[in-house]
Amino acid sequence: MFVYIMTNKWNTVIYVGVTNSIERRYFEHTLQTKHSFTKKYNINKLVYVEDHQGIEDAIAREKQIKNYSRARKNKLIITLNPLWNDLAV
Repeated sequence: MFVYIMTNKWNTVIYVGVTNSIERRYFEHTLQTKHSFTKKYNINKLVYVEDHQGIEDAIAREKQIKNYSRARKNKLIITLNPLWNDLAV
């Protein structure tokens, strides 16, 4: 299970999610075929990923990160990806 953070090309909007397939989920986000948050804000850049053993742990971590302030989310991203590069490329 993966907890991930995606953003747009300007790094102005953050989306936190959980999935069992990061590759599939990234592809779904970049397709942006549905009327959704990720389509509305053009979220298509994967900037942070954590691997978890179980779904319960991943969901708990997702909720924890979602409750972080924007500044704390930024710091979390920078620990893994200081330049905010697209990790899926």
